[in-house]
Amino acid sequence: MPISHVLIKAGASEHAAVVDFYTQALKPLGYKHLHSFPNGMNGFGSQSPDLWVGIDDKDSHSTVHIAFRAPDSTAVDAFYFAAIAAGAKDNGAPGLRANIDPKYYAAFVLDPVGNNIEAGCMVEN
Repeated sequence: MPISHVLIKAGASEHAAVVDFYTQALKPLGYKHLHSFPNGMNGFGSQSPDLWVGIDDKDSHSTVHIAFRAPDSTAVDAFYFAAIAAGAKDNGAPGLRANIDPKYYAAFVLDPVGNNIEAGCMVEN
């Protein structure tokens, strides 16, 4: 079964930066900021939200890994550079990941609170 949704909780002091980050970084993958609720919940997706960013009452840091499917290597590259421009830290520049699959092309970044975010696709060699 496919995953229904993912929730990331950011500390109140970092919440706005995390929402801004995902708004910019996921645009190349076809994601939009779709919903914003008064309690701090923000939904992202292409048609309906499958990524949610909320506020952690304990103001702690999250450590989540999320992998997004990209349509092609150009979108992976665009995601990586958009994420870096939005404040991410490099955690693996775009390229083939032979240790996963010789045809798997991916990029990894750390969002503003340290979550490991990946975009990847299968390519022909």
